[in-house]
Amino acid sequence: MSKTDTDTSQDQEDLGAAGSQLSTAPREELAGVPGLGVVGWVRWFWRQLTSMRVALLLLLLLSLGAIPGSLIPQTGADASKVEDFRAAHRTLAPVYDKLGLFHVYSSAWFSAIYILLFVSLVGCIIPRTWQFVGQLRGRPPAAPKRLTRLPAYTTWRTEADPEQVREAALALLKKRRFRAHVAGDAVAAEKGYLRELGNLVFHIALIVLLVAFASGQLYKSDGTKLMVEGDGFANSLLMYDDLKSGSLFSPDDLVPFSFDLKDFEGTYEASGPNKGTPRTFEAKIKYSVGAYGKETSTTVKVNEPLKIDDAKVYLVSHGYAPVVTVRDGKGKVVYHDAVPLLPLDGNVSSNGVVKVLDGYRDPKGKQEQLAFQAFFVPTFDPKSGTMLSQFPALVNPLLAVNAYHGDLGSVNAGLAQSVYQLDKRHMKAFKDGKGQLLKKQLRPGDTLTLPNGAGSITFDKDIKEWAGFEIVQEPGSGWALGGAVAAIFGLAGSLFIQRRRVWVRAARGADGVTVVEMAGLGRSESAKVPDELGDLAGILYDRAPGAPEPRSGAGSDAGPAETPDPQAVPAEGAEK
Repeated sequence: MSKTDTDTSQDQEDLGAAGSQLSTAPREELAGVPGLGVVGWVRWFWRQLTSMRVALLLLLLLSLGAIPGSLIPQTGADASKVEDFRAAHRTLAPVYDKLGLFHVYSSAWFSAIYILLFVSLVGCIIPRTWQFVGQLRGRPPAAPKRLTRLPAYTTWRTEADPEQVREAALALLKKRRFRAHVAGDAVAAEKGYLRELGNLVFHIALIVLLVAFASGQLYKSDGTKLMVEGDGFANSLLMYDDLKSGSLFSPDDLVPFSFDLKDFEGTYEASGPNKGTPRTFEAKIKYSVGAYGKETSTTVKVNEPLKIDDAKVYLVSHGYAPVVTVRDGKGKVVYHDAVPLLPLDGNVSSNGVVKVLDGYRDPKGKQEQLAFQAFFVPTFDPKSGTMLSQFPALVNPLLAVNAYHGDLGSVNAGLAQSVYQLDKRHMKAFKDGKGQLLKKQLRPGDTLTLPNGAGSITFDKDIKEWAGFEIVQEPGSGWALGGAVAAIFGLAGSLFIQRRRVWVRAARGADGVTVVEMAGLGRSESAKVPDELGDLAGILYDRAPGAPEPRSGAGSDAGPAETPDPQAVPAEGAEK
């Protein structure tokens, strides 16, 4: 066998051995090697969880998981819409129940993503912060031996001493806010630490946002209150018309304050294509903080809430509350109050119910209750032929009522009942002399007399307005705002600030003339590094001007040196 054949056979054996080492197939000699074990798997899981790709994946999953919470009715936001959805989708609703889609933000799977993202961010930030602190405590690295390999490079000769060049370079770089020091025969400088700081601020801000949103959801409260002019409100659980709160909310968490609605004023466009469009909604109130706080007057407007600690009082709705008086058969006043009516359209056509618990005794002597269905229009136009308001302001108010008597139902048992709806199952309508439903349109001051001596109802000339307030308390809202602002600035810093290094070497050449070399390196490709190096080189060249080049031949002189070109890179190439 020839030597060539022997070498070829040996190469094949070497390739086979290398292939067996790279193969993933099981080998007999590895059969006895133990696996990772519990500790190994925990370390592997922790490394995966704290990697940036997993953090981005969890952030994407969190965004996707929030989509059903925006498209599907949520129990915490509006339970009635959830019930309507169940009634309309009897097949789909049980599936949504099992998946927790009616309460996405408190579901187990959403909470798991939320917590894993939080842990992943913390695991990413801690080592990077420690590394960044180490960089701040250290010094920029010394100059490489061959500066010519760097992307931005320039050089020139000068008659100045190397020490003078290094001192001038050190002063210049420090003036340009570089962290610089002399290392051997060169000055090492670095700038752009705010890039990494911005990156850390961005990730820390994300954690602040996660904590703020979590605390806001757990401890928040969101309630509504309808108030007629002259009514008062104290921030306690029993005063709300409706209240939704987080799972960890306690009534003791409510901010102690109270306020009175003194006056409500709304103005509207009187003419033109925008006739009836609201111009201003203002609720004038007096509020006090705490049990013995000083009373202060203020005005709450749309999108201009009253802020008291973590609580905000928003003006969200308004309407009219006609004042009515109900008398029994003997002329005794059994009901006298402003009745808030709910708007049905943009011109504030409104309806509601007046309930009198003890005001009528039928001809057989049986005690019964009275109820009146009311329909109110602030501006009635007889020419329109409809009982609909033509303008939202009080121009020609009219109140239409239907009268009923009987049993109001669950109100007798002390159970809650809507004040805006009438349960007619145990009620009978009053009839007129023709056997028709008794109804009448009342102008301010008019009275409807009930048959059989049942009494009367009067539409008083006083018409009040009511305002609907939403009282929101979110403990983490301030932290969430601060985190969002910090995240924006941190992201901007990490994107637009470039980390870069500059070295200036000054050493005497063989002919005794100082050779100055300048080089720059950035973390990413950018035209800023060569431009900045050229600017620095131009300034330093003025302080250490070029010297004549050595003679290349007899009787010849290269002339004075030219201003250095930072883009001049040696032919051997630029390496990072």
